[in-house]
Amino acid sequence: MIRGLHGLLYSTEPVAARNFIKDKLKLPFTDVGDGWLIFDLPEGDLGVHPVDPGQPGGGHDVSFYCDDIHGTVAELKSRGVTFESEVADHGYGYVTYFTIPGGIRVQLYEPKYQKRTHEPAAPVKARARTAAKKAGTKARKPAKKASRKAAPKKKSAPKSKKRR
Repeated sequence: MIRGLHGLLYSTEPVAARNFIKDKLKLPFTDVGDGWLIFDLPEGDLGVHPVDPGQPGGGHDVSFYCDDIHGTVAELKSRGVTFESEVADHGYGYVTYFTIPGGIRVQLYEPKYQKRTHEPAAPVKARARTAAKKAGTKARKPAKKASRKAAPKKKSAPKSKKRR
């Protein structure tokens, strides 16, 4: 089942864009080698918007959201991020825009709607089974913790069988 969204940003300055996201936005990341950083987002959402009459569909947009847009804008400005405009009320939330190196225009917004809470990620045991299945191996069972010897279980009397 789908459990997340992986997005790609295309930049004419990929190294500068990665450094911007790492150093200015301070998103956690995994370095997968050769200068590739995959940024981890704690949560996400996806909306589908109508296009204006006569316009083609198929477009997409990237937005970052926050709980306090004015505080977030102030923090990002202190790190050198430049915003296109002041925060504006767009109905669904409070919005502004900034550009990541390489021409990547991004919306920052504080939603007015209440976000649903999400289930936590699958337990480690389930992730191990999934990884083993993909690798074509069996997942190792975790070592059992040492425990005190349990008292012997009492045997119950056999249940009578009723015939119909």
